[in-house]
Amino acid sequence: MRMNIQWTGMLISLLLLLTDSAAYAEAQVLSLHDALTQAMKGNPEIRANEHALLAVKEEIGIAKSFLLPRVTFEERFMRTNNPTYAFMAKLNQERFAMTDFAIPSLNNPGPVSDFQTGVSFEQAVFAPKVYIGMKMAQKEFEAKGDDVQRKKEEIAFSVFRTYLDSQTARAFVSVTEKGVEDAREHLRIAESRNKVGLGLYSDMLRAEVALRTAEERKVSAEKNLMVSRRALGLMLGSSEAVDVQEQSLPLTLKSLAYYSGMAEARNDVKAMETRQKNAENNLTMAHAAYLPVIGLGGTYQLNSHRTIFGEEGQSWQVMAFLRWELFDGLKREAERNKAKHKIAEAGEYLDGMKKQISFAVYEAYLSVEEAGKGLELAKTNLASAEESRRLVKTRYENNLSAAVDMLDVQSSLDAVRADVVAKEAAYLIAIARLSYLSGTIMKDLDLDR
Repeated sequence: MRMNIQWTGMLISLLLLLTDSAAYAEAQVLSLHDALTQAMKGNPEIRANEHALLAVKEEIGIAKSFLLPRVTFEERFMRTNNPTYAFMAKLNQERFAMTDFAIPSLNNPGPVSDFQTGVSFEQAVFAPKVYIGMKMAQKEFEAKGDDVQRKKEEIAFSVFRTYLDSQTARAFVSVTEKGVEDAREHLRIAESRNKVGLGLYSDMLRAEVALRTAEERKVSAEKNLMVSRRALGLMLGSSEAVDVQEQSLPLTLKSLAYYSGMAEARNDVKAMETRQKNAENNLTMAHAAYLPVIGLGGTYQLNSHRTIFGEEGQSWQVMAFLRWELFDGLKREAERNKAKHKIAEAGEYLDGMKKQISFAVYEAYLSVEEAGKGLELAKTNLASAEESRRLVKTRYENNLSAAVDMLDVQSSLDAVRADVVAKEAAYLIAIARLSYLSGTIMKDLDLDR
C-alpha cells in the first residue's frame, strides 16, 4: 500500500513536471516593461477606445461640413394636364407658341411630359450655431483623448497586477517545492528511526500523509502559475501563455504630497473639466439660436419633353437668403435653461470627483503603509518559524520531541512562507493602486515617454 502511494505521487509529480516544462517552453518570456509596451498596442480595450477616439474625431469634420456648400443633383419626370404646370413646363422647355395662348389650350391643355435636370447649391455665410458646434466637437475630441489615456492607465495597472500575480504564482511554486523537500526529509527521518526501533510506525504514516499534502499544494500552485501565464497573455491581446522574468518591479513609495498633487491633473479629471467647458459652449449655442442664418444659393436647370438629361430649355437662378426663426413655441428658452442646469450638473460632478479622488489617494497611501508593516511582520514571523522548525527537527532526531510536533511546526513554516509571498505581492499591488489612483502609474512604470 505504501509503495503504491509513493509510486502514485512520483507519477503525478513527473506528469506535472513534463506538462509545466512544455508550457514553459512554449510561453513567451517578457520583462514587465515589454509586457506593458505590448499591452499598449495589443490590448483589445485600448484598441477599441482608440477607434472610438477616431470616431469622435470625425465629428469635427461633420461639424465643419455645414460651412461648406451643399451641392445637389436631381432628375425629375412629370406628366400632367394641370393648366398651371403644363403652361410652366412648356415655358421651361422653351417651346411655348402663340397657339398656347388660346383660351381652350390654357383651360384644357393636353398632357405634357417634362424631364427636369437640375444642379443646385446652398452655401451658409453666417451660421453661429455651426461655429459653436465645431468648437464643441473639438472639445469633445480632447476629452475623449483624455478618456483613452485614462483607459491606458487602467490597463497598465491591470497588466502590472497580472504580471505580479504570475511572479507570485511562481514564488508559491517555489514555496511548495520547499515544503515537499522538507516533507520528504521528515519522511526519511521517520523511516530511519522506525528501522532502528526508535520511532513509531504511526509517525512514518503521518510523515507520508504530510508529504502527499505538500505535493497536493504543489499541484495547485503549478496550476495557478499556468493560469496566470494565460491571463497575462490575455491582457496583452494574445490567446497564448506569456511567462514573466524574475525581476524587481520598478515601484517605490513616494510622499503623499506627490500623489495628491499629481491626482489633481488626472486624465479623467481633465476630461471632466473639458466637458464642463463644453456645457458652457452648449449655453452659447442656445443663445445663438436667437440669431438668423444668412446664406447664398443657386440652381442650373435643363428641361425637355422628349428625353432624360435633355436640354430643350436652360435656366438658372441665384439667390441670397436670411432665415430667422422668430417664434418656435418657447423651445429656445427651454434649451437655454436646460444648458444652464447642465453646466451646474457638470460642475457638481467635477467637484465631487476631485473630492473622491483626494479621499481615494489618501486611503490608498495608508493602505500602502499598512501593507508595508504587514510585510515586515511576515518576514519576522518567517525567521522565527524557520528557527522553530530547526530546533524541533533537531529535538525529534534526538528523540526529544514527538513526530506530531515536527509536522505541526513544518505546517506553520509552510504557511508563513506562503504568507510572506502574499504580503510582498500585496505591498506592490498597494503601491501600484496608489499610482493608478493618483494618475502617475504611466510615469512610475516608465511608460510616459
